[in-house]
Amino acid sequence: MAPEKRKLMVASAALAALVALSGCAPAGLDAADYGNAAEPAAADVAATPGAAATDGAVDPNAAGTAEPAPAGGTASEVSDDLVTKSLTGTAVARMGKVVEDQDGFVLYRFDNDSDDPAKSNCNGDCAKVWPPSLTNDGKPTLKGVDSKLVGTVTRADGTKQLTLKGWPLYRYIGDKKPGEWKGQNVSGKWFVITPTGAKNLTCLPKISKPVAPPAGDSGSDSSGAGGSGSDYSY
Repeated sequence: MAPEKRKLMVASAALAALVALSGCAPAGLDAADYGNAAEPAAADVAATPGAAATDGAVDPNAAGTAEPAPAGGTASEVSDDLVTKSLTGTAVARMGKVVEDQDGFVLYRFDNDSDDPAKSNCNGDCAKVWPPSLTNDGKPTLKGVDSKLVGTVTRADGTKQLTLKGWPLYRYIGDKKPGEWKGQNVSGKWFVITPTGAKNLTCLPKISKPVAPPAGDSGSDSSGAGGSGSDYSY
């Protein structure tokens, strides 16, 4: 093999390795294997400023879909300290584009939920591990997130949860510091959400188990579960 060709092959391999390391998506990743991870963008809708087309569709018609409030009453109010006050589209190391709340924590979406119509299926202990992004007025401060994509859904307990392109939003209690994304690919169902509502598959660690619900919470069965590795289905 000619020296020049060999050098070119070595350089190409090194570049590919660098890209794989920075993004850490597994070799052979096919986004089609991850449901509606990256739906094509609607031709007549402008993308969120700075967002790549592969981040998913910008479909304002899907954003505001919500379940009706429980019969006999309006949505339950929550205390101010439980309210998600802002949604910020930003970027973090290795993962890339994410949405963070007012405390800088990365937010997630759940494959067991639905976006059309919007519905949260994370309740009970699941909601203790994945706290929902609650709201009273459905009007968080937005930066880098299209307001047309933000909506609300009424949860089983009557509280209102913020949605992004129809997907209910959550924190993960396994993230101990702002900017962490340890919830990525937990149970193969939880994924970092991008500012357009798509799953971020830039970095896809091996499937892991969720942390256990906080010790002492009534109704939680955290026996035998330390900081992680629980057998919960969510």
